[in-house]
Amino acid sequence: MPFSKSPELLIFACDGVLVDSELATTVHIEALAKYGFIISAEDHNDRFIGMTGQQSYSVTESEGGLRLPEDHHERVMAEVANRYTRDLRATSGVRQTLEAIELRKCVTSNGDVAQLCLALKVTDLDDFFWPHVFSASQVARGKPAPDLFLFAAQNMNTPAGSCLVIEESVAGTQAAVAAGMMVIGFVGGSHCLAGHGDRLIEAGATKLFSRRCHVVSWTPEQGACL
Repeated sequence: MPFSKSPELLIFACDGVLVDSELATTVHIEALAKYGFIISAEDHNDRFIGMTGQQSYSVTESEGGLRLPEDHHERVMAEVANRYTRDLRATSGVRQTLEAIELRKCVTSNGDVAQLCLALKVTDLDDFFWPHVFSASQVARGKPAPDLFLFAAQNMNTPAGSCLVIEESVAGTQAAVAAGMMVIGFVGGSHCLAGHGDRLIEAGATKLFSRRCHVVSWTPEQGACL
């Protein structure tokens, strides 16, 4: 869906775009292994990146024939917070990219609000977005439903058709497309394997870029300026 004019709002996904998502993936894998559910990082990212925690837990319980403790999510989030505080880093080049972009910006995530805010704070990216930070916990349905993107656009007083989304997950791309927004797929995350870009294009992304190429402006004639 091409724009007829330059976008008014740039919407970033957080994990895997602004910050490295591998820390959270490692915590989830370690926690599931305690209950006998073994999955590689590649498979976990391929299947669950872009889902909410509850969505991924439901799939895990169904396939593994197990019942996770009621406090599983809280314990996982506590450990994610510990590792974020100690080890989380911003994606290479993202600060320079954000500084160069003059469009209004916001960030969305299927993660908890607390996790999202912590990720931005410890990587010193919060000043670029605060208070325009939106989580799936604020809407009825997370990605791949369009609710989160529509919620962000509404709060930013911007028509959905005037929003440009930077996403790295299939679910997020599907959600943005369903919301009537244009999507550029990011394939520079450490979890992105061969073929990931093709999946984003299939889901509706119009262009792709990696950590070596940064979106600094957009025009209808150029598409992404890489």
